[in-house]
Amino acid sequence: MASLELTSIAKKYGAVEVMRGLNLSVEDGAFCALLGPSGCGKSTLLRMIAGLEAVTDGTIKIGATDVTYEEPSRRGVAMVFQNYALYPHLSVRQNIGFSLSLAGAPKAEQTAKTDKVAKLLQLEPLMERRPAALSGGQRQRVAIGRALVRDPKVFLFDEPLSNLDALLRVQMRLELAKLHQDLKTTMIYVTHDQVEAMTLADQIVVLDKGVVQQVGSPLDLYNAPANRFVAGFIGSPAMNFLPVQAQGGQLVLPGGLQIAGGGAPVEIGIRPEHVRVVPAGQGVLQGTTRVVEQLGNTSFVYLDMPSGTFVVEVAPDATPSPGQNVGLDLDLSHLHRFAADGTRLTD
Repeated sequence: MASLELTSIAKKYGAVEVMRGLNLSVEDGAFCALLGPSGCGKSTLLRMIAGLEAVTDGTIKIGATDVTYEEPSRRGVAMVFQNYALYPHLSVRQNIGFSLSLAGAPKAEQTAKTDKVAKLLQLEPLMERRPAALSGGQRQRVAIGRALVRDPKVFLFDEPLSNLDALLRVQMRLELAKLHQDLKTTMIYVTHDQVEAMTLADQIVVLDKGVVQQVGSPLDLYNAPANRFVAGFIGSPAMNFLPVQAQGGQLVLPGGLQIAGGGAPVEIGIRPEHVRVVPAGQGVLQGTTRVVEQLGNTSFVYLDMPSGTFVVEVAPDATPSPGQNVGLDLDLSHLHRFAADGTRLTD
């Protein structure tokens, strides 16, 4: 196990700068998720940690060792890829122990380590099968086992669940969470799926265009986003945003209604669960129900408003009908205020 320290990391492809001055500290034994939209630089960053991409500038330390220019095989990391990358002609046992065989480890050591990993990942009944005879979840467990048998200081996961169906994704999330609890090894996990990041990681790094927007625990990012990007990216459905004007200690909402609020925000944000539907003509906002998503334990109501689409979470037995006019009350204790540059304003 080891900590990870990235200092002033920069990456250029020719004249195109995709990452500049990135700093990140990951504690020994942490589960850190790199989260962001496609093209934000998260996979590039992971590949630089692994040594598969060269850094343009900056330093990478694993534990106390500077590995910035070290060969991938000498960094003490193991990487699990999105597409499993198993050898189709080898059995599960041979796939898991391949790196040990390549390194010339004694047969007894290969067998002992492979069996230990297979037991941990519940692969024992499958050891003589080939990848073609495995399900997607089983193949991913074999890929994890192949990384695990190397006893790495840091695990690197590059969207490992994206090829699985919805049910398998949930099952594999649970298995990864249990694996981390058992091993307590530092894990860096790349994903664009915020549910994976929120449920697995104790530290989330939100990236956009190669720049770290915020680092924190899942609840920190959800309840206290640093800026509008994080506020809009974290949460499903996303946070609602409304333009406002500040006048004499009041915030003027679309339609002219006023609520108390200091500072000089140009937008306010509020999450769907912090809005209450009231009869038309009441509340601080008015809208028309357009679409209703009924999920059994809760419902999401999408409303047409002058400022755009607005989403409210309601109880299943209190769901308005499509086309119905309603009013909205806002829980002001959960209101977020954003400046013109997107920064979240705090009192």
